[in-house]
Amino acid sequence: MEFLASDGLRGRGSGTPDELLAATYVASQLRQYGVAPAGDDGTYLQRATIARPTLTAPPELRFMTTGDGSPPQQTVWTHGRQMLALQLGESKFQGPLKRVDTENRSGMQLEAKGSVVAILGRDDDKVQAAVSAALDGGAEAVLAPASAETLKDWDERGKQLPKLPAAVEGEASAGLSGDNSNVFALSQEALANLRGVPDGTLIDFEGAVGKPETSFTWNALGKISGTDPGLRKSIILLTAHIDHLGVGAPVQGDNIYNGADDDASGTTAVLELARALVSRSKPRRTVMFAFFGSEEAGRLGATWFESHPPVPLSDMAADLEFEMIGRPDPEYPPDTLWMTGWERSNLGPVLAAHGAKLVADKRPEQHFFTRSDNYVLARKGVVAQTVSSFGLHGDYHQPSDDLAHIHFTHLTAVIGSLIRPVEWLVNSDFRPTWRVGGRP
Repeated sequence: MEFLASDGLRGRGSGTPDELLAATYVASQLRQYGVAPAGDDGTYLQRATIARPTLTAPPELRFMTTGDGSPPQQTVWTHGRQMLALQLGESKFQGPLKRVDTENRSGMQLEAKGSVVAILGRDDDKVQAAVSAALDGGAEAVLAPASAETLKDWDERGKQLPKLPAAVEGEASAGLSGDNSNVFALSQEALANLRGVPDGTLIDFEGAVGKPETSFTWNALGKISGTDPGLRKSIILLTAHIDHLGVGAPVQGDNIYNGADDDASGTTAVLELARALVSRSKPRRTVMFAFFGSEEAGRLGATWFESHPPVPLSDMAADLEFEMIGRPDPEYPPDTLWMTGWERSNLGPVLAAHGAKLVADKRPEQHFFTRSDNYVLARKGVVAQTVSSFGLHGDYHQPSDDLAHIHFTHLTAVIGSLIRPVEWLVNSDFRPTWRVGGRP
């Protein structure tokens, strides 16, 4: 962890040379342990090609207005002038307008499927809560008053064209993260324009798209081949992601987002399990270790792995993902990990019965099951779930997620508690199954 979360790796930004350095380091550790390569061309690395569509001009929001019996007129809002596109998931969409007034609303649930939701109100905290509720409720896009912070940077942000989400080459859609949301900040002029525009008015958005930019991200892959002819094709995956947010906006003078908990801790766990397993008698089943790149950019490394698997997906019996295990969660007993989607399969309960200190996730409203790389494989039928002890600490996605905040006693204990249960799993003929309605 000292190396992975060091300032020297500059936060292991998704798809950067720093991420490649982290992947190369992980590969060197696997080689040192005696784990065989499972990447491209007999190496430990799998290179994924990423394509990001680019806008060639400031995008626009358009809608028709009528009044006093006059002919309909088109109103056009342009990025950098009347609005800022803070986050784009697509270059073109439309939907009916739906207002939400935070001054006269209580509760966070909001049914907004397919709508362009305009959030009204002066309290930034209430506005942000309503934005999240609208996105959770299926909004096509959200329009919100520009915060004081956004207004301060308005001119500078307006000069930059918004970025569209990246996708792995050959895939029709981008990754599976919140990057697919459309969020806009409105100027006071735009908010004034919106008065008198009735709910249900069709809002159109379009951006001119040019040639996509091509880049790369890297996975590190290794394997221990199984010895049992009847089980070696029933593969157990142990996974984590190697990337984080890289170098970003400074907070209290620190601009390196080290990602010690997220997810150098998970990477450390998978490396230690690899070291432990290879030091014992060879397992009956094949064990694959996968360290994914660009999880923070939309799970792009995992998506490439799923579409370019080193073994058939049908041979993957289970994936145990490790995500943010470097600090204890105060909601749980000491040295406990919780599993996302506990009720979806029999994997967690069976591992717990064999000594793993695993329990159910108590925060289903956080949707943790769908927020990590496991979800990419789960959508393809692999029983894939994540273990974590993330207690919603305030260092999440901050430069302060560094080694100074890692609880090494906890980290050591939770990794150690899983060695024997995982050793049982890779030597058993148990194949986890989804419960009825559990497969996404």
